[in-house]
Amino acid sequence: MRIVFAGTPDPAVPSLARLLASPRHEVVAVVTRPDAVAGRGRKVSRSPVGALADEHRIEVLTPTRASDPDFLARLREIAPDCAPVVAYGALLPRPVLDVPKHGWVNLHFSLLPAWRGAAPVQAAVAAGDDMTGASVFQLEEGLDTGPVFGVTTERVQGTDTAGTLLGRLADSGAVLLESVLDGIEDGALTAVPQSLDGISHAPKVTVESARIRWDHPAQVIDRLVRSVTPAPGAWTQVGDLRLKVGPVTPVGDGVLPEPLEPGQLLVRKDGCYVGTATAAVRLSQVQPQGKKLMAAADWARGARLDHEVRAQ
Repeated sequence: MRIVFAGTPDPAVPSLARLLASPRHEVVAVVTRPDAVAGRGRKVSRSPVGALADEHRIEVLTPTRASDPDFLARLREIAPDCAPVVAYGALLPRPVLDVPKHGWVNLHFSLLPAWRGAAPVQAAVAAGDDMTGASVFQLEEGLDTGPVFGVTTERVQGTDTAGTLLGRLADSGAVLLESVLDGIEDGALTAVPQSLDGISHAPKVTVESARIRWDHPAQVIDRLVRSVTPAPGAWTQVGDLRLKVGPVTPVGDGVLPEPLEPGQLLVRKDGCYVGTATAAVRLSQVQPQGKKLMAAADWARGARLDHEVRAQ
């Protein structure tokens, strides 16, 4: 099939790479978000998907809005058979959805109807799900509501961050997406409506929602931190200092001589500990604002914290 691929960030790259290598499908154009300022140098950069398309000398469309008349006109000129979408980052209006013969099919990183929305992997980790996966569904105007062509499952490991889990799903989802496109071309697949049971939503993660609440249980804090690693990153306030926090480890009974109150800090030779509503947690790495990532114990000893200072 003649394909127009829509996607923007790194998790979409494995899917595009796989379709570029497919003997059955031809990627004739790529749709991605406009070039944006990124990094410490504040340079204008192409999206990861756009950069891969450039390497293969494929036409790249970067509409500011998917409703732009020029974009719609060019899409009609290209006349794709199907348009797969992976983390494109913008809603597509009905006139755009109607262009491809087989419509737009979206690879979404959850087992729909669970975790519809912008941050399904983060939501699965934060909720403590044992199992998640990826779904390919027919895109429609509702938010991740279309009928599903196929799914793949993935077990959530106890140490998974959103980054490690998304990496595995991006790879396995790419295989699923190619398989679904093969089935659509063969006429062998029929999309099945999503169940009305088990619907849940995963809104975009904000910096404020990534702030650690030390009055929550250790297990909840552990999941929160892993769910926002690597981005936007969990954080806390220690005095006047804003501190980004890497994955934590809840400690068992007997590790510390006495319980710590929520937010209370304890620095020992074997590490830096913070109290929660239940067990304390051991910090692994932290990043003070404007500085590099470092071992939490090294930071705490260098900061010479007053014993009354709490993480908040």
